[in-house]
Amino acid sequence: MKVAVLADTHTFGRSRPLPSGAWPYLDTADHILHAGDVCDPALLDELRGLAQVTVVAGNCDGPDVRAWGAPEAVEVELGGVAIAMVHDAGLRPGRRTRMRRAWPDARVVVYGHSHIPDNEDEDGLLLFNPGSPTWKRQAPFTSMGLLWLEDGSVEGDIFSV
Repeated sequence: MKVAVLADTHTFGRSRPLPSGAWPYLDTADHILHAGDVCDPALLDELRGLAQVTVVAGNCDGPDVRAWGAPEAVEVELGGVAIAMVHDAGLRPGRRTRMRRAWPDARVVVYGHSHIPDNEDEDGLLLFNPGSPTWKRQAPFTSMGLLWLEDGSVEGDIFSV
């Protein structure tokens, strides 16, 4: 199962605001996860036309994104893999311990907020931040991610878009 992962798109009403390099991955995804700071629910409507979308609300998301169905955090099972998703996973020191405590059964925690890509699989927990496809901040490039899920196993990829 191919899962496209976005966070921190900060679209603010622009039509099809994502970089052109993101769309081939989104167009072929079986499922799309968005870890918050969508800002314009029209993007979620567009993504829903491609695949099932699971989204959480970020600190920049207003009532319109929340009304689309974006909770603060969510747990889903995709491809036999337990995935938790939240926008802000807190500061790096202690993050793995906090996420394990919050979601003891999760194999993956997807998060955003920092705009800094993270793909660290240690002690049976993959912490996965796809970065931002539109605003790199301190990251070296704009990015998004893919999770490859099959029979309970997971592999994450992050790439520039």
